[in-house]
Amino acid sequence: MPLIKLQTEIESSLEICFDLARSIDLHTISTAHTKEKAIEGKTTGLIGLGEVVTFEATHFGIKQRLSAQITDYNRPYYFKDELIKGAFKSLTHIHQFEYVGDKVLMTDLFEFESPFGFLGKLANYLFLTKYMTKLLSERNRIIKEFAESDRYKEVLNRSHLDFLIFLIAMIMNAIKLNPIQLEIVVSKRFNKDL
Repeated sequence: MPLIKLQTEIESSLEICFDLARSIDLHTISTAHTKEKAIEGKTTGLIGLGEVVTFEATHFGIKQRLSAQITDYNRPYYFKDELIKGAFKSLTHIHQFEYVGDKVLMTDLFEFESPFGFLGKLANYLFLTKYMTKLLSERNRIIKEFAESDRYKEVLNRSHLDFLIFLIAMIMNAIKLNPIQLEIVVSKRFNKDL
């Protein structure tokens, strides 16, 4: 089984790098050239322990789906995602984060096994390992670009907003308040304070 190891130094915090690496939105940005999009499970925001995402993308001219689950998680140092369903026989991606001096060292350990026995091994040798390395390197370049600038806020703040909207919806449901009633309550409170 091929094992791809990539290390990327990033001038940012562990938390920002960790969250960018688990951001569904940033993943979609970094794989735009494959038209990759999350279509099932966790489709936006930050994926967490036990959550599943299914991506659809075009690789080698063929539309494919891949489902992965976060199977291990220790924020902001480590998380692991593993293939549930897809074109590979197996796939494990370990993401590690640590400070080295004043920089974050992001390490990717990406191990995969192709189907079809000898033919799969031949494909790994001839082109697949190089292709996967290029995809991961581009993803890491985007993570670094966003983490070292204010662009990380475009992705991470949206994730926090998604969570806030979810939280408000849960509260409204718990107290049996629909959106129109909430607007009336807020309007009355606002007008009362004037």
